This record gives sequence, structure tokens and C-alpha cells, in this order.
Amino acid sequence: MENSLQSKHKNTKIRKKTIKALTYTALGIWALIVLFPFYWMILTSIKSYGSYNAESTPAFVPTDPTFDNYITAFTSVPLLDYFINTLIFTLATTALMLVVTVLAAFAFARINFKGKNIAFTIFLSLMMIPSELVVITNFVTITNMDMRNTFMGLILPSVTSVFYIYLLKENFASIPDELYYAAKVDGTSDIKYLLKVMVPMCKPTIITVTILKIIECWNSYVWPRLITDDEAYYLVSNGIQAIREGGFGRENIPAMMAAVTVISIPLIILFLVFRKKIMEGVARGGTKG
Repeated sequence: MENSLQSKHKNTKIRKKTIKALTYTALGIWALIVLFPFYWMILTSIKSYGSYNAESTPAFVPTDPTFDNYITAFTSVPLLDYFINTLIFTLATTALMLVVTVLAAFAFARINFKGKNIAFTIFLSLMMIPSELVVITNFVTITNMDMRNTFMGLILPSVTSVFYIYLLKENFASIPDELYYAAKVDGTSDIKYLLKVMVPMCKPTIITVTILKIIECWNSYVWPRLITDDEAYYLVSNGIQAIREGGFGRENIPAMMAAVTVISIPLIILFLVFRKKIMEGVARGGTKG
């Protein structure tokens, strides 16, 4: 009987180890598939124009790496100007979005007013409308307001998000009501309670929303492409297209990959630094109580 239990225990351990090994193997293969485009982008960016065109079959290891393509990316086109424009657009949009999102989430989570549930339901229904459907309306509105080729025209349509408000509202709602009532008894205003209690307690979710918005702004393409035709207001995403059409030329793929690598590095670093905060914030935002 004892031998049978030991054998069963041994088989269970072997089965668990086998499942674990297979899981990690599958995750490793998937990671390689996901990361391969980034590797290929960096690999191509350090190949010279001549060696890249001379390859009959793609080389997975560079034989004569060069960083001339990165110099070309900054000297042949105003890539630094695109960076500055994108930085201004990203920081301003994210800051305004945080103000709107935090106040709206607080109102739906804590302030009682007539028709709140109906208003929130209607608000959530906006998530069912594809963003492409409102692009023309936004374009006409911004054009009529004479805001084309301005930072305000770029920023205004992106200062709110139904999803981010919903995510933060659920996080705010998880804070016990007793804290709010106790604060009101002490004479604390709603704004002070929001800033001193709710925001610190929900910091992971707010950080997550901030990072996701930064990534969204940095990768924005369709709206900036529509609302700006002045190169002085190009963002990096639009700048890449301009580079491809009038910069190095369509055939200089290594220089293009160098520019794309430079543009991608800030987001990669941002995600690697705050990846734990992102996961924690999403988990907290989806858990109530």
C-alpha cells in the first residue's frame, strides 16, 4: 500500500514537471515569435545599404554592422523635430486626459445625482461605436474652429476615453464607502477627498491609464494624418511616412528601420520599466470589493 502511494506521488510529480516544462516551452516559442520582428528591425537597421541589397538570402547575424543609418535618420530628415512635436502632443494630451478621466470617474463612483446609472449606461454604450465613425465629425468640427495644423487641433479629440473612465470608476468604487462618509463628517471637500484618499489608493490604476495613454498618443497616426498637412506639426508616426516618401527613398530600408527603431525605443523602455504597474493596475481595475 505504501509503495503504491509513493508510486502515485512520484507519477504526480513527474506529470506536474512535464506540464510545467511544456508550458514554459510553449511560452518560450511564443516569445520568440513575438520578439522576432523587433530583432529583425534592429538587425536591418545596423546593415549598410550595400550589404542589405547584396543579400540573396536574409542574414540573421550582421557580418559588418554599422550605425551610419542612425546618423542618416537624424540628418536627412527632421526626425528630432518630429520627436519634439510628439512629446508635446503626448504630454499635453495625457495631462488633460487624466484631469477629465479622474473627475468623471469620481463623479460616477462617489457622487449621487439623479439619473446617474442611466447616464453611465449611455456613456458606456459609446464604447460600442467605432472610433472611425466620429473621425469625420471631429475633422469637420476642428476645421470649422480653424484649428487645423495646430497642437490644439491634435489634442482636443483625444482628451477623454470611455474605457479609461470605466476602468478608474470601478477602481474608485472598490474603496469602502465608510472612508468617504468619515471624511465628509470631518468637513473634507469632495476634491480634497479625491486628491488625498482616492488618488493615492488607486495609484497603480492611474499609472496604468497614464502609460497606456502615452503609448496611444505616441502611436497615433490616423487623426494626425488627417488634421495636419504642415510638416512643422508632424508626429513621429506621420514623420515615418514622410521619410519613406521624401526622405531616404523607398528603397533605403536599413535607414527606414533605423528611424523606426529610434521611435520605438522610448515605448519599449517605458513598458519594461512599468510593466508590473500596468499588470497590477489592470488587475485592480477589474476587481471590485
